[in-house]
Amino acid sequence: MVRARKTNTAKGSKAIGAAPGPTAISAISAISSTLTTPLSSAYPSAYASEAEYDGNDEVAKLQAGVDSLSLSPNLPKPKRKKQQPFRFLDLPSELRVKVYEYHFANTGVVLDLDPDNYKRIHQKLAILRSCRTIYGEASYFFYSTHPARIFPTHPGRFFKTKKPLLARMKPGQRASMTSLELRLGPGWSKPPRGWVVNEALGLSDCVNVAKLTVFIECDPGNDIFKGFRQPDNFYERFSKSLLTDVLDEMPWVARIEFDAWPSVKKSGALMRGLMDLTTSRGLKITWGKERGWTDAEEVEPKPALNLNDPLPFISQGNPGIMVVV
Repeated sequence: MVRARKTNTAKGSKAIGAAPGPTAISAISAISSTLTTPLSSAYPSAYASEAEYDGNDEVAKLQAGVDSLSLSPNLPKPKRKKQQPFRFLDLPSELRVKVYEYHFANTGVVLDLDPDNYKRIHQKLAILRSCRTIYGEASYFFYSTHPARIFPTHPGRFFKTKKPLLARMKPGQRASMTSLELRLGPGWSKPPRGWVVNEALGLSDCVNVAKLTVFIECDPGNDIFKGFRQPDNFYERFSKSLLTDVLDEMPWVARIEFDAWPSVKKSGALMRGLMDLTTSRGLKITWGKERGWTDAEEVEPKPALNLNDPLPFISQGNPGIMVVV
């Protein structure tokens, strides 16, 4: 037991004895004398010293900044001006008409019952709800520059309606119209029952209509309709009777413009009957741009050669020789 204690004491004395002893002051002074310390004057300070700093100057600068931001109590505050709306009715009437012309662009050439009317026309007509003056001007411009179709021709539910577009208009709108269109050809085998001229159609209100356009889409008298059309010139008689009823309701019409698709001939039974009716009433006949007719006689194109027909031949007196022409 005595020996073990001696061993532990020896190990502990070695661990404690490993720490160095105190350093002499003379040695520290010798080391510090060899290092050079930079002078504070060699580097400029970012902060002002007490001799350079003046608190009164900073207060004066702050007060000057506040004065520059604040308004003088003697000057009145500027009033915020409200933006005035553009006075459209102050424009001359000629310029307002130009605006209406630009506004109603791309609304179609002829007015008819069409499913796309809501997209093309209805939104444009919202300008009529501005005021009474704009309603009168814009409404007259729109209906006087857009002819209306007397009977609808768009396939679908509007084609067989008993209430065409003219019957759905107001009397003032019909009175603004200057041109109407009667389109013939659709329903040539069985015309719709709604294609009837009566008082509800409102033709008597169209007092400013001076031109009636008769556009023919097809002529059932053509040979290609043979076997499908009704006999005894049914559609020719129907078209002539319909035009007669329209002119009876509007005796003030001065001229009729005829136009058609390229397949329609002026010499056909349908066109000849309509032109004879127009001439008998003493009305002027004009021609549309689509077909390109003029007052001159129509030049009939040469019939196409049928390759299935037998070739004609002429005998030259010799029965053994055949000459093909």
